[in-house]
Amino acid sequence: MSHNELADEILRLVNGGENIRTLTHCATRLRMEFNDRAAVNSEQIEKLPGVISVVERGGQFQIVVGNDVQRVFRVLEKATSGNKPTTTPQAKQERGGIVSQIISVISTTFTPVIPAITGAGMIKALLAICKLTGVMNESSPTWQLLNIISDAAFFFLPVLLAYGAALKFECNAILAMTIAGALLHPDLGKMLASGKPVDFLGLPFQLADYAGSVLPIILTVWLMSYIERFAERVSPSIIKFFVKPMIILLVTAPLALVVVGPLGIWLNDVVASGAVIIDRHASWLIPMLMGGLQPFLVITGTAWAMTPIATGQLSKNGFEMINGPGMLASNIAQGAATLCVALKTRNKNLRQLASSAGFTALLGITEPSLYGVTLKLKRPLIAAMIGGGCAGIYAGLSGLVRYAFVSPGLAALPAFIGANPMNIVHALITCVIAIVVTFALTWILGFDDIPDGDTQPLKAAPAPVNLKPGTIISPLRGEMVPLAEVKDDVFSHGLLGQGVAIRPEEGVLRAPVSGKVMTFLPSCHAVGLMSHDGMEVLVHIGLDTVALGGQHFSSSLQVGDEVQAGDELVRFDLAAIAAAGYDLITPVVIINSDEYAVTTAPAAPVDFGQPIMELSLREQAA
Repeated sequence: MSHNELADEILRLVNGGENIRTLTHCATRLRMEFNDRAAVNSEQIEKLPGVISVVERGGQFQIVVGNDVQRVFRVLEKATSGNKPTTTPQAKQERGGIVSQIISVISTTFTPVIPAITGAGMIKALLAICKLTGVMNESSPTWQLLNIISDAAFFFLPVLLAYGAALKFECNAILAMTIAGALLHPDLGKMLASGKPVDFLGLPFQLADYAGSVLPIILTVWLMSYIERFAERVSPSIIKFFVKPMIILLVTAPLALVVVGPLGIWLNDVVASGAVIIDRHASWLIPMLMGGLQPFLVITGTAWAMTPIATGQLSKNGFEMINGPGMLASNIAQGAATLCVALKTRNKNLRQLASSAGFTALLGITEPSLYGVTLKLKRPLIAAMIGGGCAGIYAGLSGLVRYAFVSPGLAALPAFIGANPMNIVHALITCVIAIVVTFALTWILGFDDIPDGDTQPLKAAPAPVNLKPGTIISPLRGEMVPLAEVKDDVFSHGLLGQGVAIRPEEGVLRAPVSGKVMTFLPSCHAVGLMSHDGMEVLVHIGLDTVALGGQHFSSSLQVGDEVQAGDELVRFDLAAIAAAGYDLITPVVIINSDEYAVTTAPAAPVDFGQPIMELSLREQAA
């Protein structure tokens, strides 16, 4: 599936571009917020070829698509470019707790900024290499010009963050950036340098240096979002065009300079001081925790929480020890665990995925490795967390720091070249520890592999005699009920299509039609078939059973297999799944039912092969 086709399918499954309230992306993920979350079919999105995983964390709907994320994003951006952000009652109800809201603000604010600070960081790393090798020195005009370019993103960081914060708080981005510009105005710097007392309307206030700051502008834009709504209400329609922005600037900018900015600087200093104290008394602690728990932070969406502190340290000190050292250990460990899986597995599909994802993780992008391999296999993830923690301890004890904001990995090792010539040596040793410890643990702990050819072949059951075209037979033995009885709005409201549901009495799923397997995930809980005459049938065993990750399911089915009606597809443990607290009601849905007139059999006990639906093309039915 091309990136254009993937974007089109995502648009269809999120109920169109008009349902996307905010759209951003990072290195591997599309990040969205919706006007109507209930209209989004996350299960079908996760099954799309090219989608590694779907994650909902920090108030965002995140689609992990890997290295093609920018191309998919550009197609989606065109489809949503005319959207006006709105806040619906549902969006307000689903904001979550205070921690979730804070993480959502940080991630949405920083995501658009990442290309600028990453690019600037790589130029910093390039300058470090040039200085180390003697190609250029600090007195060279070329070096000075490149240094100005690399410093720009951090000096004007409040302006960049103002744009992302305006997206999150749904206010005017240009006005937000203008206020950030006021915080960085050179005349303000001259007033600060003079050391003379400053007052506004007779009220004295504390000037501060906002270059490279984070919290002041985020707090300011949050305040501005309320002031903008107030200005919208009180501005007369006939002169709103120039009165509204005047009110916003006239109220927000002084409040930012007098109250919000100094408060943000104070909060920023308090947090930074706490990190310094921890580093002074237990230098190993933060890198160990980041090295070991980084996968957990990524999964839960809390990995962004430390970003403001790290960028603040980079802007103020020229280096940081909060994110970079621990993330280097964690990323390299993820790559080592995944490449070990690639070497050890006998499943050619898993080997291909793990080889690609492992190499990408070593370069600093871990989502394909985490969601595609280690999280599903579990024990390699444990090995990666232990290996990352061990390497993080060494990084902390050695005083490893990062001099540029880049995703730590082998490709970004120049970001660890700086004033201390031993820093890069410590970075290399950290990588070696992460690789050796993680690879050895992954090899020893192993994982539940499904080698090619080791599983039993699909068992066939005879299909009903004289099966008419357009007939869907029961894939299960059990009690058939209307689809409306399924306690999932996506199925019961027919959002995926018309169909029926079956409460299974035996843990065997058979093919309801003859055709080709179009969708089948390692979790084995759902099968999508395309019949030879064009019917698209989805059978979903239980509700939310994807969370089991394939536990209590077994199958040798693969996408692309040809099956005959009645062939055995999946075996599952009814008692174990029910004991785990999952509802086993199984929807059987015609995905393209808008093309057919669908007649369902009445609710009753059904057996394998018994007709449960008859389909005819609407033109023929008419």
